[in-house]
Amino acid sequence: MTDAMHVPDATVVTADLSRWFGQKVAVSEMSCSFGPGVTGLLGPNGAGKTTLLRMLAGLLTPSAGKATVLGRTPRKTYGIYRQMGFVPEDEAVYGHMSARRFVEWSAALSKVEDVSAAADRAFETVQLTEDAHRTLSTFSKGMRQRTKVAAALVHDPEVLLLDEPLNGADPIQRARLIELLIELGGEGRTIIVSSHVLAEVERMAGRVVAMVDGRAAAAGAVASLRDAMFDTPRLIRIDTNRPRPLARRLLAGDWVEEVRVDETGVEIRTRDARALGLDIAGAARETGALVTAVSPEDESLDSVFRYLMEI
Repeated sequence: MTDAMHVPDATVVTADLSRWFGQKVAVSEMSCSFGPGVTGLLGPNGAGKTTLLRMLAGLLTPSAGKATVLGRTPRKTYGIYRQMGFVPEDEAVYGHMSARRFVEWSAALSKVEDVSAAADRAFETVQLTEDAHRTLSTFSKGMRQRTKVAAALVHDPEVLLLDEPLNGADPIQRARLIELLIELGGEGRTIIVSSHVLAEVERMAGRVVAMVDGRAAAAGAVASLRDAMFDTPRLIRIDTNRPRPLARRLLAGDWVEEVRVDETGVEIRTRDARALGLDIAGAARETGALVTAVSPEDESLDSVFRYLMEI
């Protein structure tokens, strides 16, 4: 997967990028690139995603290696910040401020000419115009997240870095933020968004870069990462009203390694999830079972990308 780490139209590039804190290595020899569109930065908690984004944003100095944004090195080229926006995972807002004051303050720091007009556009983009006058302490977590996105967008950056932006948002707010990021990526901006939730990134990112233990584990479309797991054991949960007959029928498949049955369903360990998936419908028809859900039980990012590191 080495070639997949790099894109031909790169706007953000890392070359043997590393960062350590004392004896702890947070990012190790990261070499990859990002281009226009939405790229998901995936990995379990502690994988090094936040440290990588902070180096790209110029908030941390690399211990070794190099990172460039639009051909320039953050921290050494201050003008780059007018073309880059950053949404940190932590709150990074002042509760006593109104949302409008906070976003206008960000616009002023970026030396935007018409601060008020820029704030209006940013609030409209994140759908917070009617609440802009309220203090941030009265906002829900999801609304504060959208305010942070507005502050990062107020100077119309070409590159946008977001660290777990969907944390704390309710399902409706998550959907709005995902739609917004897809739209921004479609405009030709470079969007790098970190998450430990595979399903969320799959909805918004055309490409993903996966990190485990501070290293780049894989890159490509989510589907390609799933394909890379083709020969690894998978635990699949099937909810059904007739678990025992369905389990007996599915055991006939050579791809089934282990079956566990309870009152509401079947758990199957398989090395060929695709073949199992194709067999479930036929097995349900033959046994008269009603299948209400099929879901992977072991698809945490930690397990997914540790599989990838071992391949």
